[in-house]
Amino acid sequence: MYSLLLVIIYIAFISLGLPDSLLGSAWPVMYKQFGVPLSYVGIVTMIISGGTIVSSLISDKLTRKLGAGLVTAISVMMTAVALFGFSISNSLIFLCLWAIPYGLGAGAVDAALNNYVALHYASRHMSWLHCFWGVGAAISPFIMSYCLIRGWGWSIGFRSVAGIQIVLTSILFISLPLWKRRNISINSDEAPTAIQSPLQALKIDGVKFVLVAFFGYCALETTTGLWASSYLVRYRGINSDTAARFASLFYLGITFGRFLCGFIAEKAGDKLLIRFGIITTIIGIVLVGLPAKINTLALLGLIVIGLGCAPVYPSLIHSTPSNFGKKNSQAIIGIQMASAYIGNTFMPPLFGLIANYINIGMYPLYLIFFAILMFIMLEQLNRVITKNEHQD
Repeated sequence: MYSLLLVIIYIAFISLGLPDSLLGSAWPVMYKQFGVPLSYVGIVTMIISGGTIVSSLISDKLTRKLGAGLVTAISVMMTAVALFGFSISNSLIFLCLWAIPYGLGAGAVDAALNNYVALHYASRHMSWLHCFWGVGAAISPFIMSYCLIRGWGWSIGFRSVAGIQIVLTSILFISLPLWKRRNISINSDEAPTAIQSPLQALKIDGVKFVLVAFFGYCALETTTGLWASSYLVRYRGINSDTAARFASLFYLGITFGRFLCGFIAEKAGDKLLIRFGIITTIIGIVLVGLPAKINTLALLGLIVIGLGCAPVYPSLIHSTPSNFGKKNSQAIIGIQMASAYIGNTFMPPLFGLIANYINIGMYPLYLIFFAILMFIMLEQLNRVITKNEHQD
């Protein structure tokens, strides 16, 4: 039963990644049919992000009331319905309306699944599961491009992924007894937390540090991926085809890095993997920013940044129960997800303003700021955790 449930959770992580890159791959065609500017996709993504932040903050109450399995099944069902809604939308207004259940479903399932795995499974599975998220994120653009090439249109692309999500939802609902059996084995020290609100969670020692770290990580990762091609083309003078190819290798570095980290996660431990990841990321950023005429170092740097990012996010999540206690982990992971989404949502557009009004050459400096911020915050967190352990 343990192995079967783990397979179900791996499938759930694929479903978590499926919708994330779908809108971006379809928008170059959609905005022309809707008769709106290209930039209006930002309105839709902001609504989605707002929904994910809200559902992440309330995920603790939802999960304790319904259980991780049911929250996951309902959330995937919501994203399936939202994707189908996207497929039948004929205007931006309807797209924005369907973005609401899309965001609410995505945030709840993210927090619930991550906490469940952090509590019940070894750290190697957290790395591999986030690797499987990358598999889902890579599959959906392929499905969309296939539908567009065949002349079926973007609506069939959304409908196809919605169909996959419906199948996954059915599997999750069928598997609910497995989740309940697993919950029976929870120890008494995992009893419901006294935390009743996110504000109470903020009062726990070290939580503020880890929230800033999550914010910094997601700001760094999303900004790197979104602006890599533009930086290489506009500042480095690299041709657009080469720039696009190496920008995609950043994500390949993350996915492949998480696969490799799964093999060493148990021996290395979360803390060491996080430190190694941040230092590797800083080395990659330095390579990207070196004023060398040979652009190979900058291209290589993007891959190195991806490899460095790979262990940080999964290890941070997996260490939450040990850092703050199993009884508090669901509430804290919820606000960690919210902080991460804030970094995802606001920091890449901020760099867009910097690129437009100052200089896109500040790209490496912007990235290294968040890498150093993350490193400082996590070292502060480690001091707090060590201090608390000595007091106990």
